[in-house]
Amino acid sequence: MSKNIVVIGSSNTDMIIKLKQIPKPGETVIGGKFSTASGGKGANQAVAAVRAGGNVVFIGRVGKDMFGERTIKGFKSYGLKTNKIIKDENEPSGVALIFVDDKGENSIAVASGANAYLSPQNVKDNADIITKAEVLLVQLETPIETVETAVRIAAENKVKVILNPAPARKLSKALLKSVSIITPNETEAELLTGISIKNQSDVEDAAIKLKELGVETIIITLGSKGSFVLSKTFTGMVPAFRVKAVDTTAAGDVFNGALAVALSEKKELKEAVEFASAAAALAVMKLGAQTSAPSREEIEKMLKRQK
Repeated sequence: MSKNIVVIGSSNTDMIIKLKQIPKPGETVIGGKFSTASGGKGANQAVAAVRAGGNVVFIGRVGKDMFGERTIKGFKSYGLKTNKIIKDENEPSGVALIFVDDKGENSIAVASGANAYLSPQNVKDNADIITKAEVLLVQLETPIETVETAVRIAAENKVKVILNPAPARKLSKALLKSVSIITPNETEAELLTGISIKNQSDVEDAAIKLKELGVETIIITLGSKGSFVLSKTFTGMVPAFRVKAVDTTAAGDVFNGALAVALSEKKELKEAVEFASAAAALAVMKLGAQTSAPSREEIEKMLKRQK
């Protein structure tokens, strides 16, 4: 049974154009197909965790506008608790503009809106929920001071903290030392460590560097190649599931949400990463962010098929 998972982070409305190629600067590409979907890294991870069987509380901030109302309605349809979402009186809801090409690669621009005003005080107001959680999951699309406050509260109360360091940015040693698990991709790992990643040896060196900076467990996600894990209980590669990618937009978010669920259920780390990898593989087979998050049943079927 999954214990409480608290996700703190961003919520956006994604406006997606699927087209043959992503426009270069100054270029206009005609013939794309337009759609909208709810997104934002925090919201994506919260929905992914709920879909994977987690008991999830999401703390975020939206505007008092049609995008915010639509977002909350969507959360409720997934069974995600919405009573801790703050409605900003002055700022609009966050919006992301996404281009997706024929190969499933994407380019994203974000207007943060209310997300930029999710404050340390908003977190402190919900400290009792964080301290009772099994896992806290955070990212970097909200103010860093807010993330640091949440991580500090969790760490002081021995709550497991997963930090997905995206979008990539430099982080303080104090924050890293309070994190239980960090889940960077190659780009994020390069920025955090200063190590240029060109091969498997570089990946391992980056993981070791993050360990030296104080993080207990490192999971570097490598897309279709899988994930490299460095921990006390397991070190090595966990292969990705082979699937045909349609849209990689939310793969990392689904991975993190599912990982939080598996760890809240006390699964061993390698098994938890396999569970998260199965969820991410299913996600890239569909277009969109939250709409691509697979159900618990779908994840378990994928795991059985792989075996």
